[in-house]
Amino acid sequence: MRAGLLIVLSGFILFHVSCTRAETRARKEDGSMGHTTMIAQIERYGIRDPRVIQAMAKVQRHRFIPEKYLGVSDSYGDHPCPIGFGQTISQPYIVAYMTERIAPETGDKVLEIGTGSGYQAAILAELGADVYTIEIIPELADHARKALAEEGYAKVHVRTGDGYKGWPEHAPFDAIIVTCAPDDVPPALVEQLRDGGRMIVPVGEGTQRLVILRKKDGKVEKEEDLAVVFVPMVHGK
Repeated sequence: MRAGLLIVLSGFILFHVSCTRAETRARKEDGSMGHTTMIAQIERYGIRDPRVIQAMAKVQRHRFIPEKYLGVSDSYGDHPCPIGFGQTISQPYIVAYMTERIAPETGDKVLEIGTGSGYQAAILAELGADVYTIEIIPELADHARKALAEEGYAKVHVRTGDGYKGWPEHAPFDAIIVTCAPDDVPPALVEQLRDGGRMIVPVGEGTQRLVILRKKDGKVEKEEDLAVVFVPMVHGK
């Protein structure tokens, strides 16, 4: 999952990739005080779904950051943090916001494109979703599998591959969440969304917009949402 720092400008919210330095060793190993502050922050930003807040409070964010990047920035700070390969673990608010907008229910089959650290997948699993997640960078996919298993989310399905293609063997999905930015919504993902399902995806080059899609009676309704900045979505070979 990748996104950036919350900045309010001219009435809309912009996410800018940025990480502050220096985290104490105690925070590096535990992070509990920072975790409490993180929850208070996302509530101040307007997250209201108690299930999402509870999941964010339970999942240990620092456990999903590769060890070599712990201490580079505050694991629970109001910003993304590096996880290697030019990728980040997203700002807590954007994780909570995107999760709240797709509103996963217990038993929903959810597809995530852009596994990254595995943190977003853990939040979805904590909400009771049956999670299928795809990561194109093999090293990050391996890291996510390990972190998810160690944190008790071994039932999350992690695939190394091209997110543009989705995961047709397990379609249709009740919800799809995309955490990297295509120029346009990949048609394969729309096809794999069940009727009545919903998708959230950042679309565009440079600064993007979150787009929320809802499929109803075979037709797709689109809603433009927040202005954001995500890393580009790339095709596999």
